[in-house]
Amino acid sequence: MKIQGKPSLIDEYETQANGASATSLPKAKVAPKFSRLPNHVGLIPDGNRRWARMRGLLPQLGYAAGLERGLRMLDECVHIGIREVSVYGFTTDNAKRPPEQSEAFTNACVGFVERARDRDVAIRVVGDTTSSMFPQKLRPYADARQGTGMRVNVLVNYGWEWDLRTAAQGDPKRRFHDRLASADVSRIDLLVRWGGMRRLSGMLPVQTVYSDFYVVEDLWPDYEAEQFYEALRWYARQDVTLGG
Repeated sequence: MKIQGKPSLIDEYETQANGASATSLPKAKVAPKFSRLPNHVGLIPDGNRRWARMRGLLPQLGYAAGLERGLRMLDECVHIGIREVSVYGFTTDNAKRPPEQSEAFTNACVGFVERARDRDVAIRVVGDTTSSMFPQKLRPYADARQGTGMRVNVLVNYGWEWDLRTAAQGDPKRRFHDRLASADVSRIDLLVRWGGMRRLSGMLPVQTVYSDFYVVEDLWPDYEAEQFYEALRWYARQDVTLGG
């Protein structure tokens, strides 16, 4: 897909979305030290469409730029020593968007998982696999965690009602968390949302019940490591009580 007068930008992001190496992105510098790290970080990479529109691009082209930042972010987490990361890919509500946008964020999720697999991570995809919106290329990752290393959970065609309904229909003798469709995902300590919005958007309601919530005003494709570092510094200053 082309836009008159901006071929270099479009070609760059289309190439990246189709599986080109992310090594062209600048590598992160030595990470600073933190007094306390969260075991599990949740990421809401919002603002892809707004970022594209601000540059005169079609909204769906923002997802390709966001994909590259996601891979960079993953490398940061591995480098810093985060044990588990959950990434909000797309929801069952997002699937109601125009077909060209749905295709774009679906392809971005597939590209992210396939390229993340080359890293030292153990990937699990969490989402409703019975829906036609779920990409079949990711089915093996939904059936079982793949790889070894930092745990990475990617929410693809995820719905909070689907997640909770699964638990409600399960064996009442089992612990509620263990009956969730997302049972393989642990409690999230720090949730970071890019794009300036102050909402959870239905992300893992059980795992985020005690999460510290940090908002980055910058749009996701404008991700820089320092934004994440500042979120970690902020988290280290919080008083974690888990309701106690």
